[in-house]
Amino acid sequence: MINYHNRMFMSIENSASGEVSSRTYFHYYQEDNILYADYGGGDIVKGKLIGIVHPDDSLEFRYNHVNTNHEIRGGQCTSIPTVLEDGRIELHERWQWLDQEQTTGQSIIQEVK
Repeated sequence: MINYHNRMFMSIENSASGEVSSRTYFHYYQEDNILYADYGGGDIVKGKLIGIVHPDDSLEFRYNHVNTNHEIRGGQCTSIPTVLEDGRIELHERWQWLDQEQTTGQSIIQEVK
């Protein structure tokens, strides 16, 4: 089972309707199967996420942040992990805004060593 506690990730790919960029960093924490994270950078001033680590190591969470336009944005995401050859984790994500936009997208974040 993957333990996400105290791992740092950065975005390497995102859909056009997303606000996460290569300047956005995520610091993950895990307690049992509860996952939470702080994130920020690029167009995101401050963000938080909270969710569940499933038995297959996939993630399901909700996220909220304040962007540089001082808008509160939020959504939901599912992430499927891949362990890279060097042992780092890469998360392939499908997300949806839950505010007035309601658009969906895909992103990839990768562990930073």
